[in-house]
Amino acid sequence: MSCRGDSDDDSCNKRRVAYIYSPEYIETCDTLSKVPNRASMVHSLIEAYGLLQHMSIVKPRVATIEEMAKFHTDAYLEHLHKISQDGDNDDPQSGDYGLGYDCPIVEGIFDYAAAVGGATLTAAQCLLDQNCEVALNWAGGWHHAKKDEASGFCYVNDAVLGILKLREKYERVLYVDVDLHHGDGVEDAFSFTSKVMTVSLHKFSPGFFPGTGDLCDTGLGKGRWYAVNVPLEDGVKDDRYYQVFTSVMQEVRAQFNPEAMVMQLGADTMAGDPMCSFNMTPVGVGKCLRYVLQWQLPTLLLGGGGYNLANTARCWTYLTAAALGKTLSSEIPDHEQLSSSQLCCSNGKQTTDPNFLGLPCWLSGTTRISCPHNAACLHPAHAFKRHTLHTLSLFSLPSISTLH
Repeated sequence: MSCRGDSDDDSCNKRRVAYIYSPEYIETCDTLSKVPNRASMVHSLIEAYGLLQHMSIVKPRVATIEEMAKFHTDAYLEHLHKISQDGDNDDPQSGDYGLGYDCPIVEGIFDYAAAVGGATLTAAQCLLDQNCEVALNWAGGWHHAKKDEASGFCYVNDAVLGILKLREKYERVLYVDVDLHHGDGVEDAFSFTSKVMTVSLHKFSPGFFPGTGDLCDTGLGKGRWYAVNVPLEDGVKDDRYYQVFTSVMQEVRAQFNPEAMVMQLGADTMAGDPMCSFNMTPVGVGKCLRYVLQWQLPTLLLGGGGYNLANTARCWTYLTAAALGKTLSSEIPDHEQLSSSQLCCSNGKQTTDPNFLGLPCWLSGTTRISCPHNAACLHPAHAFKRHTLHTLSLFSLPSISTLH
């Protein structure tokens, strides 16, 4: 696969990328009530920028209940299947399984969980079969689900399923989570093993979900020192985040020496997200992604949070290009679902239109994108409204020099 455009990644000419996609899968993922139609928005923008032609398109399969039971309990899966058939909100047991406010019960939710779990398993299998070096499932990355309960919009922990699949071949698997929220479900799943190291950079403050991921949380038993948590406070921006990320990951690689990697790239860290916490842009996250991709490990990339849907589409399109080693054109792509009015913001302000899929100029690497409606629109200072900055508190970087 050839790699066109400027790139800091010298290995991009060799990197084969698999993209997990089918119209049925996207349609199923669009039904998730917390991020309605997000999967379509992400795919449409990736398609509009012509990135599909540079990847292998792989149709996902649906996970069986036996495959999901590699992590989740039979009781939980059976209950999820039962209530999914009729959207039963009155079952008294549902609360015991975390089903309710954060994880609403809707008809067909089991099918959704099986579709997402199956897509991540499909991506992992592509890596095992050496059909690619990087596999993408942007509709995956639901890292909060526990073995016996749903949590934080997550009904199935597809990240855990993907790691378990990779462990069939690879002795040491690294999980890296850059979502705004702590990857508690994945850390819990592997807290007692030294075969999987979990690294999570996240917001940590009193009352903020899920309330875990303190610096002193380092794993248990044989897994002691194999969980790395980097708690951050509001306001962190690209440069500081990248500095912290690379400092931690350099030590992680030296001490753990992973053979494969799963990375969760939740986009709720973006400035302008309703979470109103971090001040990241895709450029900063993209630098982090390029840093670990240069290790040339079999790598599974997942989505996650991201509740400003347009910003999430921008972010994951940029990261797709980064995985391919490509620089996106400064020209806004023509696409039947996008109109010129949707591709710009009025008076230099961020649009609130949920269908806005225009790319700010940091996506193309230019200082401005030409727009017939407003010459200043999509400027980085306008495309992402900055929050009030707070002092970044790193507390201190975790020490993992005691790994054994």
